[in-house]
Amino acid sequence: MTKRSICVFCGASDGIDPVYGAAATELGALIAAKDMRLVYGAGDVGLMGRVARAAQTGGADTFGVIPQHLVNWEVGKTDLTSYIVTENMHERKKVMFMNSDAIAVLPGGAGSLDEFFEVLTWAQLELHSKPIVLVNINGYWDPLLALLDHVIAQGFAKESVKSFFKVADTPEAALTLLK
Repeated sequence: MTKRSICVFCGASDGIDPVYGAAATELGALIAAKDMRLVYGAGDVGLMGRVARAAQTGGADTFGVIPQHLVNWEVGKTDLTSYIVTENMHERKKVMFMNSDAIAVLPGGAGSLDEFFEVLTWAQLELHSKPIVLVNINGYWDPLLALLDHVIAQGFAKESVKSFFKVADTPEAALTLLK
């Protein structure tokens, strides 16, 4: 039986609130404690680095995927169980997605939004049924949820779009929802 693999999309920075870094560390530690494998963007900076270091410290297998042009920028973390360098961002997302059973989205920027919307769109198009959870630390994703409500209200999506993901306020709750 293979380990359950959780793909974590998150920022390559820490953000301004220390609670984001604490949540990333907690999520990495929980992934290890639950004997899961971390799949992530292979960076050693920001929330990415925090979740990976915590998972490694706890003994988890780690699977990192980084595009060549970000190896220096995101400080490619080469001491992972598996470390893959891709040609571009599109290939990175595909490899991460294909090697995971579920997706958790911690706070992040445009890249994390891109990753979330891509897996959400794929779910909406019935290309996958993997669970997706927004880890809504201190309400970080509340504006995104309001935007989705606006998109629905304006007739550009159906209410059902919100059925393709769940929202959790803590890393523990997120992993519970991803089961």
